[in-house]
Amino acid sequence: MKKSFLGVVAVALLLSACASTSNTSSTASAVPATTYPVTIQNNGTSVTISTEPKAIISLSPTATEMLFAIKAGPQVIAVDDQSNYPAEAPKSDLSGFTPNAEAIIAKHPDLVVLSNDTDGIVKTLTGAKIAVLVEPAAMTIDDTYKQIDELGTATAHNTEATALVSDMKAKIAQSLAKVKDKTGLTFYHELDNTFYSVTSSTFIGSIYKSAGLTNIADVAPDASSGYPQLSAEFIVKANPSLVFLADTKCCSVTATELAKRPGMAGLEAIKSGNVIALDDDIASRWGPRVVDLVDAIVNASLNHK
Repeated sequence: MKKSFLGVVAVALLLSACASTSNTSSTASAVPATTYPVTIQNNGTSVTISTEPKAIISLSPTATEMLFAIKAGPQVIAVDDQSNYPAEAPKSDLSGFTPNAEAIIAKHPDLVVLSNDTDGIVKTLTGAKIAVLVEPAAMTIDDTYKQIDELGTATAHNTEATALVSDMKAKIAQSLAKVKDKTGLTFYHELDNTFYSVTSSTFIGSIYKSAGLTNIADVAPDASSGYPQLSAEFIVKANPSLVFLADTKCCSVTATELAKRPGMAGLEAIKSGNVIALDDDIASRWGPRVVDLVDAIVNASLNHK
């Protein structure tokens, strides 16, 4: 099973649009610049950042994407070993799954961004006088927007963060408008090659729901978990109109490989060519590239044969 999905199960989803220049100018006058020290209400706690951070460490691939999308990339000195986008992100051997406080402190950061407070890492880092922001897995798209805004405030990139959020909202609305009258299509979203999927209660599932698609996993025996493990028999019986593969990188799954599984060759989605290969990373993160995920889902619906 791919490592990113293990993070999903363990911490509820561990789920490249950039702000347009046209939006930046229109929002610049309306967004106040950060005045330090600044206190941010973050993940249930108050985090005070004394000065503009110049040495940021991101231990979350999604946070890394957000930081670079709001033009805070030059302030980032290191990112975790799973942060592979954008290409210029300073990838290191630091782990976001099992963060090593000593290794982090040795890099002398003035701000660390995490997705989870693993093993009390936040207390250890704050004890070392390092500001820490925890940006957990989003449950809704509004959570994504809130995190982008928080990072904008923390890094003195308020204007860029506001422009990015505005741009994302506009693009997503534009995409979803194309399928507002398209209904009746069912789908199966494959997280990995052992049939783990997502329900509509999850961040990823909510994106499909907003596009008007019906999720076969919502009636699975273990649907309450949000991430049920389906069976080949269950999928074949449901016979989804569309199949989305979010395990093309981790597990090399393709439509051809899918058809080799017991009973799968007869699936409507396979016979009609409605198997969509997604980028694993885009389909498992909740950052700026969720716009691309929405586009992929909408286009699949519109092009359904």
